[in-house]
Amino acid sequence: MGTGLLTDPFPRVDGRIQCGGIPLGELAVEFGTPLYVYDMERIRRQVGRFEQAFAGAGVLIAYSVKANGNLALLREIGALGCGADITSLGELHRARRAGIPASSIVFAGVAKSEIELTRALDEGIYGFNVESESELERIDRLAALMGVQAAFAVRVNPNVAADTPHEYTATGHDATKFGVPIDRARALYSWAADRPSLVARGIDVHIGSQIVDTAPYLEALDRVLGLVEELRGAGVGLEYLDMGGGFGISYGDGAGLDIEALGRAVVPLVSEAGLRLVIEPGRSLVGEAGVLLTRVQYVKRTSGKTFVIIDGGMSELIRPSHYGGYHAIRRVDTRLDRHVERVDVVGPVCETGDFLARDREIDMPDPGELLAVHTAGAYGFVMASNYNARLRPAEVMVDGGEARLVRRRETLDDLTRLEEDL
Repeated sequence: MGTGLLTDPFPRVDGRIQCGGIPLGELAVEFGTPLYVYDMERIRRQVGRFEQAFAGAGVLIAYSVKANGNLALLREIGALGCGADITSLGELHRARRAGIPASSIVFAGVAKSEIELTRALDEGIYGFNVESESELERIDRLAALMGVQAAFAVRVNPNVAADTPHEYTATGHDATKFGVPIDRARALYSWAADRPSLVARGIDVHIGSQIVDTAPYLEALDRVLGLVEELRGAGVGLEYLDMGGGFGISYGDGAGLDIEALGRAVVPLVSEAGLRLVIEPGRSLVGEAGVLLTRVQYVKRTSGKTFVIIDGGMSELIRPSHYGGYHAIRRVDTRLDRHVERVDVVGPVCETGDFLARDREIDMPDPGELLAVHTAGAYGFVMASNYNARLRPAEVMVDGGEARLVRRRETLDDLTRLEEDL
C-alpha cells in the first residue's frame, strides 16, 4: 500500500479543506498566516504502519528530527515509542527535552564537534553513526578521558546509486561526503576492536532521500550484510543494522515508496542475520501530515506571466526554490467556482527565486483567498528563515478535533533579541 492510499488528512468537506474536522479557514482566522498545520492523527497512523511493516526485527523507529523538530510533535512521537535520529547538539537537546530516552537515540552527521560528542557520551546514547576514521579516533579519545565506553556503528557507503529527485539528496555513492567505503570500514572495525573505550554495536547505511523504489535499499543491504558476515568471521559481533531512512512519499506528483513491500523484503534478511533493525523515517512520518496555509495578497498580470502573490514564500518553505521540490497547491474554499489558469505562485521575498510553484495550473484565486500548500510537514518550518527580516510563522497541531498552538508566531522583538545594539 503506497502512502497516497491512506486517508487524506486534509479532506474537502462541503467545499472547504479541513484538518481533524476543523476548517483550515478557521485556523487561519485564529492564528494568522502564513501558518503551518499538522495532523497528529495522521502521524500516529504512520508510526503504526511502520511498526507493523517492520515487525519481527525488533525494530527501533528512530525518527529523523531534522525533518520537523517541533517540541510538541517530538513529545507525541516519543510517547508512541519512537527513538530519534539526530544530527546536531540542538537536535539532541530537543529529543531529550521531549522525553525521548538517550538509549533510543542515534547520532549521525559528518562534522560532530567535541562539544557534541561529549554531551552525547554523557547522555549515554544508543550509538554514533561514524562517518570517518578521524571521527572514530576523536570519539575514542573523548570516551577514554571521560571513563565511559562509546557505542558506534560505521556508516558504510555502499556506492549504490539511488534514483532521488535531486542530486543533493543522493548520499550512498562515492562522490558524497557521507559514509566510509566498505574496504575502509573493515579496517575501522578492526582498529576499534583493540580500543577499550569503544564498542562496535552496529552497522549503518543510508543511501539518500525521497527514494520510491525498494531495489536500491535491497542492493545496499546485500552489500552491508556481506560485510557483517566478514566481521563476524573476524570476531566482531554486532547488535543492530541501521538501514537509514529516505523513504519516499507522494507529493501529489507520483506514488511514494511501498513501505509494506520493503518490510516484507528486509525483515527476513535482518532477522536471519541475528540483528536488530533500526530505521530512520522522517519525511515519511510527518510530511503528508502538514500543510502551509498562505493568503493571496495580489494577482499580477504581465505580458508573459500571471503571478499569484502570497504572504508565504521561500522564507517559509524553501524546498521548491532549493530542490525544485513539488508541492500541490489548492484553494482552501472552493464553494465559489474559479477558472483554471497557468500561473507562478510567488512569495514576498526580494528574490526571483522566491516561488512555491511555476507554470502551475490552478483554480485562479482572488486576493484575500487562502491557499493550502500540501505535504509541508517535513523540511518546511525547520528550514524557514528570517531572510528579509521576516517573522517565522506559527505552528498548530490538530489532534482529537482540537487545535493547539505549538509554536507562536515570531514578533519584531524576536528578530533582534539576541543582538547587541551598540
